[in-house]
Amino acid sequence: MSDADLIMDRCDELNAISSRPDVLERVHLSPEHAAASALVGEWMTAAGLHSWQDPAGNRCGRLEGESDGLPALLLGSHIDTVPDAGRYDGMLGVLLAIAVAARIARRGIRLPFALEVVAFSDEEGTRFGNALTGSRALAGTWDPAWWDLADADGITLAEAFVDYGLDPARLPGAFRRPENYVGYLEAHIEQGPYLEDADRRLAVVTSIAGARRFALTMTGSAGHAGGTPYDRRRDALVGASELVVEIERLSKQHRVIGTVGRLQAFPGGVNVIPGRVEFSLDLRAEFDEARDGSLAAITAAAREIADRRGLVFEAREIYRADAVRCDERLQRAIEAGIRATGDQQPLRLWSRAGHDGVAVVELTPIAMLFIRCRGGVSHHPDEHVKRADVAAALDAFEAAVLAVAERHRAAAEPERAEPAGAERA
Repeated sequence: MSDADLIMDRCDELNAISSRPDVLERVHLSPEHAAASALVGEWMTAAGLHSWQDPAGNRCGRLEGESDGLPALLLGSHIDTVPDAGRYDGMLGVLLAIAVAARIARRGIRLPFALEVVAFSDEEGTRFGNALTGSRALAGTWDPAWWDLADADGITLAEAFVDYGLDPARLPGAFRRPENYVGYLEAHIEQGPYLEDADRRLAVVTSIAGARRFALTMTGSAGHAGGTPYDRRRDALVGASELVVEIERLSKQHRVIGTVGRLQAFPGGVNVIPGRVEFSLDLRAEFDEARDGSLAAITAAAREIADRRGLVFEAREIYRADAVRCDERLQRAIEAGIRATGDQQPLRLWSRAGHDGVAVVELTPIAMLFIRCRGGVSHHPDEHVKRADVAAALDAFEAAVLAVAERHRAAAEPERAEPAGAERA
């Protein structure tokens, strides 16, 4: 069995670990999370890594370098999912990282740094509504206010830690120190159509989109659908709907990505004018300036609509992750890896989706490798990657690690002294 075959089979195994029999759903600190983490730990051990679970629930593994205790190059992604998920988002990156470590261990290569592999516990934020908690714990940017976040059953994050067998008081043990790392590399499906459109397998990621999310409310006045004349209506749903269309128009105008993914009208009767509408806004862009400029335009439009229709508009920010630029030196290592697969002009793309690197960059420089996915479909059971693309991604990811090692050794070599009597240019 080839390495790519093994990775694909393992994606299938993880896909079977779900809280629902019909679709894939595996959330933070659930029994399914525990089962997946244990299985990934077994694979790490089989690859030659020392494996453990950190105090945040992240599954970790380490392969020592030329000597024990060296700073590490971190590789990884996440094993939690959205509801009704696909089998490659996050998981493929974890399995590629393990496979790279296994190859290096099998070939007896001693790197000038350690390799650490991490399967982050909570990138999606599905259960508690706050993404990247696993990677923010590792990066040491945990917010204590998160302990009070509650899931749909009213279980707080702190309670879930205890139920899972973790001790909230020991969480600082998951925090890492910058001097112990030389960088972070992540492989991930593109979650977009650009590689497929260009008929390319792999790409270098230049940056990760800056995202802001809001809970929006448009409030008017409920009334009888038949008895309230149009000139006396304060219909919150009509106002919210007008704003949804305006969000699309302004997002296109500002070249950003604005999405209303959830909208609910109250009180919800078929013969009642909606008096309140709660809806969401996900706003992201390659650069924060464009994202924030479009937000200002959307907010102004919302207030104009509300004033004109006699409504009240409110917005509450619930998530923010500023744009992250990938490290140039690590990007060059990813490029070298892609060239090693025969592609001499690697495609460069910015990521429209968020990733754990948004948090890890607070600890160490980051870079990413994108892998083609069919139709750009992600967060859906129809996620699909070609086995040949996975094989190419593994070769490229391994070559990228070796390129980092080569540059690390070169940087560590002392400058040669100039010969005595040599003239300076």
